[in-house]
Amino acid sequence: MCGFTVYTKKDVSKEEFMKGFSKIQYRGPDMSRIKEYGFGIFGFHRLSIMGPEVSGMQPFERDGSVLVCNGEIFLFHKIKEELERDGVKFSSESDCEVLLPMYEKYGFDMFRMLDGEFALVFYDSKRGDFVAARDPIGIRAMFYGYSKVSHSIMFASEAKALVDLCSEVYPFPPGYYYAGGEFHLYRDMTKVDQVISGDLETIYPEIHKRLVEGVKKRLDSDMPVGFLLSGGLDSSLVCSIAAKMSDKPIRTFAIGMDIDAIDLKYAKQVADYIGSCHTEVIITRDDVISALRDVIYRLETWDITTIRASIGMYLLSKWIREHTDIRVLLTGEVSDELFGYKYTDFAPSAEEFQKESEKRVRELYMYDVLRADRCISSCSLEARVPFADLDFVSFVMSIDPELKMNKYGQGKYLLRKSFEGDYLPHSILYREKAAFSDAVGHSLVDDLKEYAEEVYSDEEYQERIKKYPKHTPFTKESLLYREIFEKFYPGHSDFIVDYWMPNKEWEGCQVDDPSARVLSNYGDSGK
Repeated sequence: MCGFTVYTKKDVSKEEFMKGFSKIQYRGPDMSRIKEYGFGIFGFHRLSIMGPEVSGMQPFERDGSVLVCNGEIFLFHKIKEELERDGVKFSSESDCEVLLPMYEKYGFDMFRMLDGEFALVFYDSKRGDFVAARDPIGIRAMFYGYSKVSHSIMFASEAKALVDLCSEVYPFPPGYYYAGGEFHLYRDMTKVDQVISGDLETIYPEIHKRLVEGVKKRLDSDMPVGFLLSGGLDSSLVCSIAAKMSDKPIRTFAIGMDIDAIDLKYAKQVADYIGSCHTEVIITRDDVISALRDVIYRLETWDITTIRASIGMYLLSKWIREHTDIRVLLTGEVSDELFGYKYTDFAPSAEEFQKESEKRVRELYMYDVLRADRCISSCSLEARVPFADLDFVSFVMSIDPELKMNKYGQGKYLLRKSFEGDYLPHSILYREKAAFSDAVGHSLVDDLKEYAEEVYSDEEYQERIKKYPKHTPFTKESLLYREIFEKFYPGHSDFIVDYWMPNKEWEGCQVDDPSARVLSNYGDSGK
């Protein structure tokens, strides 16, 4: 990961700019740079992954245009070769250096052509205009705000870099670019041009091929790569695919509570099966409670399920940074939004299943993808998400939802069938899904709830929730998170739209907790 802050004017001092910019230095600890231009200020913190030499440091400049990008542009070597045939000269091995000459050649069409995970801002010297864009899933974080001084727009990788300088701060919408003072949609990943239906035997190989390619792209790195392995289906598949492509054992990491760590045993089974170099990290109640404030500060959210699931991921990422040379981590996010959660077993129709999937994909940047970015980047590591591969997402979203619904007695049936063979033990491939925050150990969520009970009496809870008429906390745990959030980001609860919860309009989903553990169909998932 890298981090940037860009201001489109020069009416704040470099010192004021630096106050916000310094708050996100953990995203890029290798090198930092602030450059002032006649048209604005660019700040960049670098985590060196591709082309780690100094020549790859940003901002990149070309014919008066200036660019910063936090991203990975996959298959950029092909783009570079094409541009070199046009006479473009490059000074680094950075994947992001291709972006300005690519924009010169293709203009705004470039964004639809890019295959990658990115957030970028540049000044177009020919048009005298600032342009910004974010990848269609929102894997890479980006916010924008309006300066308190001139109400001019500012951009940054995280909101904390903007809140003191801006009167309003918002998440930059995925799949959009900003130009001419307006936002323009360039790609909607939920839009289906042609429904794929028919023979499942022809669909399985296509799912398989696209996920394998999604993993392969994300293994390209000039720095060591590791893998988060929960023992669930999604992370296990990513690890298994990568292990088959590697000529030496991959390095996998799992985390669990010292009490009832459900997934550690399954992660170990997968690691043994694929022959990975495996590490287990054990955490305690004290570790969980001690990390809570820091996790909420880094996440920039008050959502219950995001915070619960982030504590284990953050502590594991922190351990990896402190004890290994790994700088890139592959994770298993985005599968649930495509193939279904436990609660989507209750979808009343195929149409409703698809509508829910569309909603979850559109909101990924506020929940699971936010968690992966912030937990990993805040530990100065880079997250890569194979299930978010654009070709893979586009294909799975196009599959007839009648085929994706759980009519098979097994969730994510199509994904499981697509990887039958020697990828995973049958017991893992067909293991029931467990909620991640619970699977780290049922005690993690229980500890958080107990801690909230210790903080608030019943009377205090009833009185304090009155302060929040919007996104009102509905448990002591949710009040605890909201109050910590408000200390860091007062008045900015609209960073996300609402609590992540199952669709309460569906029968079977009228629950008061986001954990799948409270659903009637959870069954053996947590064993």
